[in-house]
Amino acid sequence: DWDRPYSREQAYFPLPSQRDDKFWPPVARVDNVYGDRNLVCACPPLEDYMEAAE
Repeated sequence: DWDRPYSREQAYFPLPSQRDDKFWPPVARVDNVYGDRNLVCACPPLEDYMEAAE
C-alpha cells in the first residue's frame, strides 16, 4: 500500500520534464555472486590502530 500524501506517479516523476528524460540506472551486484560470497576488507590491520592509540 502507498501511504504517502502524494501519488506514486508524482514520486517517480517529481518534475514534468522528467517524464520524458527520466534515467533509471541498471541495478546489479558487484561481481555477481562472487562479490557477495568473497568480501574484501580494505581496513588497516588492528595492530595499526593499537600503535596509533599508544
